[in-house]
Amino acid sequence: MAKKFEHNVVEPDMKYDNIIVAKFANQIMWNGKKKTALRIVYDAFDIIKEKTKQDPLDVFLKAIENVSPLLEVKPRRVGGATYQVPMEVKGERKLSLAMKWIIGTSRSKKGKAMSLKLSEEIIEASENRGNSVRKREDAHRMAEANRAFAHFAW
Repeated sequence: MAKKFEHNVVEPDMKYDNIIVAKFANQIMWNGKKKTALRIVYDAFDIIKEKTKQDPLDVFLKAIENVSPLLEVKPRRVGGATYQVPMEVKGERKLSLAMKWIIGTSRSKKGKAMSLKLSEEIIEASENRGNSVRKREDAHRMAEANRAFAHFAW
């Protein structure tokens, strides 16, 4: 009898009382430095509030929604050949990929403080532009290009 996988329960963050913000800070965290990660996120939110004159939590959630992919390709081996099969992305993975892409594109920018890079990327993503949105569009384009192999999805 197989053991069922249990997800870690993440407590909401202190300032915004939001689980998604807490998960986002956890993904930013390096070497267990949670206070540093939270400070980066909160500083980024302060910059967002200053630049957009909107609630930073709303801007952040809009950005996550815009970056979340609907489809992705997964490799499947069928008869000695490997096909890139388009698959639908389920809820938890959708959120995880969106956060990873926003953080990854923020880290790849050079020469600024992380909170500033993060705030810029979140603002761009909330306006449906920027590198993380381009990453989602690339994933959708790959899935569309490999639509012929969709019947291999099982």
